Amino acid sequence: MIGRRSLRRRYAGRRRGSSSVRSAPTLRRSSARSGRARAIALLILIASGLAMFGATSSSAFGFQRLEIDGRMYTEDQVIRTTIGVAAGQNLFSLPTDEIVARLRQLTAVEGAEVDVGLPGTLRVRLTERTPIAIWQVGERRLLVDGAGVAFATASQADTLPVIDDRRAISAWLDVGSRIEPVDLDATKRLGSLSPTDVGSAAAALHVSIDDRGFLLDNGSGGWTAEFGLYGPTVRKPELIPGQVRLLASLIAGREPTLDRIILADDRTGTFTVKAAP
Repeated sequence: MIGRRSLRRRYAGRRRGSSSVRSAPTLRRSSARSGRARAIALLILIASGLAMFGATSSSAFGFQRLEIDGRMYTEDQVIRTTIGVAAGQNLFSLPTDEIVARLRQLTAVEGAEVDVGLPGTLRVRLTERTPIAIWQVGERRLLVDGAGVAFATASQADTLPVIDDRRAISAWLDVGSRIEPVDLDATKRLGSLSPTDVGSAAAALHVSIDDRGFLLDNGSGGWTAEFGLYGPTVRKPELIPGQVRLLASLIAGREPTLDRIILADDRTGTFTVKAAP
């Protein structure tokens, strides 16, 4: 029995010994891998720092050229002033979001994108407002978009519908102004009409506004139809399609003789004829 126990002890000792021998290299390998990982991380950190230093000091990132796409109504110098980047300024860490925010404050601009390209190029892409009408106030001709914003001065080459606003209360309208929603709604409805929509033989129709409200005429010496005033709650612009149908029925067969047409609503209308020569 003593011999067997001694053998067991010696056998267990060999097992414990062999186990301790195998575990030692494992600890050494783990320590080695950890050291290599720290060294690699340190090299990456150093490389990143050098790359950052190179980017912020390289002349390749110094502002040299501005590229602008999508500009039609905003002047080039206004864009450059709004961007506010000096020649040679490093573009690597330029806060482009702040530039975009400033550009979107320009009256004619709806959206903007800004990015940096090499060498030293700043690219600006603008989305400007789309005009639907020319709002004329005296000598001023303003481009108005679908939201009612007067965002630029119209040129003589623009061929959009013209709204001739003769009201004294409109004398203040200028670039940056906003048309009242009710007036804008009526403008969209009346400004889109063609002579055939009302059964007219005229070459074109003209829309104007005075103290009587919205007016539609077929040219000098022809008839003038008074559509009247509109409001947000009473006599809304939703009357206009019915008034247009009523106008067409009044014009039919008598257009050359008509002078003044009054459209009280979409069912009631009267007219006067031109005086005999």
